[in-house]
Amino acid sequence: MPYMTPSPETVTRLAQSGIMAEMCPEELECLERYRNAEMPPGLFCNATFDDVLCWPPTPANTSVSQACPGTMKGVDLRKLVHKVCQPDGLWEYQTENDTSGTTNYATCYTEEMLNMMINLAAGAPGDSLKKIHVAKNTRLLEVAGLSLSLASLFVSLFIFFHFRSLKNNRTKIHRNLFVAMVIQVLVRLVLYLDQVVIRGGVSNSECRVTVQGIDNTPYVCESFYILLEYARTAMFMWMFIEGLYLNTMISVTVFSPRFYDKFYYTTGWGAPVVMTTVWAVVTGLNYGHVSCWWNYNLTNLYWILEGPRIAVMVLNVAFLVNIIIVLVTKMRQSNSSEAQQVRKAVKAAVVLLPLLGVSNIINMVDAPLGRSVAEFAVWSYLTHFLTSFQGFFVSLLYCFLNGEVRLAISKMIYDYCSLRTADTYRRGSGFSSVFLTTVAEPARGEPARSLVTCGCVRTKPSSPACQGVCRMLLPSPPAGRVHTEI
Repeated sequence: MPYMTPSPETVTRLAQSGIMAEMCPEELECLERYRNAEMPPGLFCNATFDDVLCWPPTPANTSVSQACPGTMKGVDLRKLVHKVCQPDGLWEYQTENDTSGTTNYATCYTEEMLNMMINLAAGAPGDSLKKIHVAKNTRLLEVAGLSLSLASLFVSLFIFFHFRSLKNNRTKIHRNLFVAMVIQVLVRLVLYLDQVVIRGGVSNSECRVTVQGIDNTPYVCESFYILLEYARTAMFMWMFIEGLYLNTMISVTVFSPRFYDKFYYTTGWGAPVVMTTVWAVVTGLNYGHVSCWWNYNLTNLYWILEGPRIAVMVLNVAFLVNIIIVLVTKMRQSNSSEAQQVRKAVKAAVVLLPLLGVSNIINMVDAPLGRSVAEFAVWSYLTHFLTSFQGFFVSLLYCFLNGEVRLAISKMIYDYCSLRTADTYRRGSGFSSVFLTTVAEPARGEPARSLVTCGCVRTKPSSPACQGVCRMLLPSPPAGRVHTEI
């Protein structure tokens, strides 16, 4: 028996009985829209809401079409979705428990989205759900890594900008790289948190209230992804400048310490503007019919950005190999053992990897969605761990563990301690304090170099704690000795 659109009396009776209070707002709106509409003659399918679109009453043995909804991700808004009304006046696949039947939205998706779904569904039954579970866990890992990286980068930038002794050409490049990383991490975190809010929605029984945010706001969503791709491209370009600068310092015998401002800033910040603008315009013209450019990274247009990034990675790999060769050559000339040479070369490679961004090569490989769950999990966790924690590793290796940074912080502590010591000494206190100073101690056959001196000022018998603080504050000097004066 066909389902008829309820009459006004029926709607009133349903409302009084409380049944309509359990309906979703969209379903109520759909019911209200066609309540007083003129019904088709003969058998027809009932007006219905299928959780996505509202379908009008449709004559039996016909189909009805609508534009694909923009609320679904990866949908081509130029395409149409069809719903079939069967000869018996029931929607296709309609049952007593599902009065709206089944609507095939597969015709709405882009080619890239369909290929991703096909690959995801490949393998044993149930694997697709396990892969989705892995992806959700990976997102949690990403948020944790990005949050830690953001905090580390902010602290590193504060240190680099605060201490005058750290304002040299090398740290100037570090600062620009860190700023590009901060922009990328911030945009990613904002987008991820926005997606959690938007996709989570506000649950009300089986209904979901749509929350407006970046993810479902036209132009705003696209703008955020354009900013994200600009920051990523700038990060890659500053990684290239890091590799170029290190390679030049180590390989060239006569090296000028001059910082080529115009070249570096044009390459690091200007070139990404051009590349991102070209990509955004081309993508907008050819992919603008997809809401928020969903899965834009799977299109061929993405090579406008990915091509130069891969070129940067190839150059940085070449720089890394050359740097290791030069280091091994210099170690052989110093008659060190072969095992020690290999150990130092490996250590240099591990230290340089996060700075030069070579680990990003793994992220450029297509996701193995068609592989087994184990293979997909290994790729997913490894790739996103390296990329999300990259800011933390770079900050750790090139700021927190850097000898110059530790020395600058030690001197800051000395300034604080010396003021406290002077004040305490004037009051005749028996407080012992640590002080640091720098003296020139020329090595034999070498120009004068700075040497850090640590000592204790006291007005009472010598304090062992003071000597312990000296040893704790100062890193082991590469040459000379550390003087301790009481």
